[in-house]
Amino acid sequence: MWRHGIVAVVPAALKTTVTELPDSRVRLQVQVPAGEVQGRVERKAQQLGRELKLPGFRRGKVPAPLVIQRIGREVILEEAVRDTLSSWYSDAIETAGIVPVGDPQLDLGELPAQGQALEFSIEIGVLPKAELGDYKGLEVGRREPEVSDEQIQQEIDAMRERLARLETAERPAGAGDFVVVDYVGSLVAEDSEGNQRLDPFAGGEGRDQLVELGAGNLIPGFEDGLLGASAGETRTVPLTFPSDYGSEELAGRDTSFEITVKEVKLKELPEVDEDFAVDAGFDDLEELREDIRKRLLELDEEQIQGEFRQAALDAAVAGAKVAVTPELVKARAREMWERMLHSLSHRGISREAYLQIVGREEADVLTEMEPEAETALRREAVITAIVAAEGIDPPEEDLLEALAPIAERDGLEPQKLLEQLRAAGRLEEVREDLAARAAIDLIAAQAKPIPLAQAEAREQLWTPAKAEAAGETAEQPAGAPARLWTPDR
Repeated sequence: MWRHGIVAVVPAALKTTVTELPDSRVRLQVQVPAGEVQGRVERKAQQLGRELKLPGFRRGKVPAPLVIQRIGREVILEEAVRDTLSSWYSDAIETAGIVPVGDPQLDLGELPAQGQALEFSIEIGVLPKAELGDYKGLEVGRREPEVSDEQIQQEIDAMRERLARLETAERPAGAGDFVVVDYVGSLVAEDSEGNQRLDPFAGGEGRDQLVELGAGNLIPGFEDGLLGASAGETRTVPLTFPSDYGSEELAGRDTSFEITVKEVKLKELPEVDEDFAVDAGFDDLEELREDIRKRLLELDEEQIQGEFRQAALDAAVAGAKVAVTPELVKARAREMWERMLHSLSHRGISREAYLQIVGREEADVLTEMEPEAETALRREAVITAIVAAEGIDPPEEDLLEALAPIAERDGLEPQKLLEQLRAAGRLEEVREDLAARAAIDLIAAQAKPIPLAQAEAREQLWTPAKAEAAGETAEQPAGAPARLWTPDR
């Protein structure tokens, strides 16, 4: 989640001076008190003392002053600063109340002498400030919920698939059929004399496996090799594993599968009749269709509400002035890319693998992300400004309510989870997220819904305000086609 600088947090006793620079950048001059520096040095000395062996002292019991004397204060100080710098950086950012964008430029300077404070500076991009326009009572397009007969039929077809039965077929297998097979796979290799041989491989054997022909669930060619096969028939199917196959041992290798078809089965879907409706828990087909329509309408209503909230926020953004620089956009695109890679890594997909899958260079991906990055920056800047303008500060009761589902999932009391987050320094993230949601709620609650077609037509109107926002002149150019304009409300 993104920090919005809503709640002032004062962590460690750092002295931080903020200097605003052009293009939404700031410089933080940070001073770490001498006592904090000395405490870090002593803790680092204690840590190093656990591995230090000195005559007269048990292992791990060497006093910190003696460790400092033996190893040298400068060496220990350098390690202590290296270990703690990221924490001091985070504290300085929170103390300054800024929302960083992109990577910082850090200048550490010289390490301090005994009894002196440590000083370093940070230069970094920050979330730009928004000059709000109208954000209450905005007219925003909202579509009406609707459910087509085709959507209802799709739901019924899905129900039929779930209730389908597989029946034995006394004929050759065709596309869409299921077959029960035994198979043994072997890799194609050559012996020392250049003769071809087949080597069975781990995981290449299966018994009584149910395969749907044409589903594309197996390696390319496996299912096609069974089309037209009958029960009791054995086929040898030569295949090649895809070059991007999950197993490096098998990727790109030629193989041969010996497959025995034991049964051919066809899928029989139930008829859509009164019995079908009764089996589904309804009196008749009309009641079933009406229930499906009602559920789909409820889902569409939820989606419409989400669309309306987003459209209301974007209308407020369109009326605001936010100075977003190309450098900030590129920095945010980079952050989005790194977050996506982090998420993909949890699914076992590396940066290189993803780029190969999408067939893109990293620079191209970042460029494609820039429009989304700019939109995100503008939205966040406007939300932050509205939170400040409205004095939104979620109370602890709202925090507990928001944390309740997570606490229940983890088997904790909401209050206990709240205290854990507070101790970890993460509670303000939750508070700021709630404040941002409250700001969007406020915009959406006071927005006036208008037909979607009317809203789309308005988007085509030219106004002096739109021209100014686009960097054009407020006057229509001579000789240019006439553009409609109505006074902004």
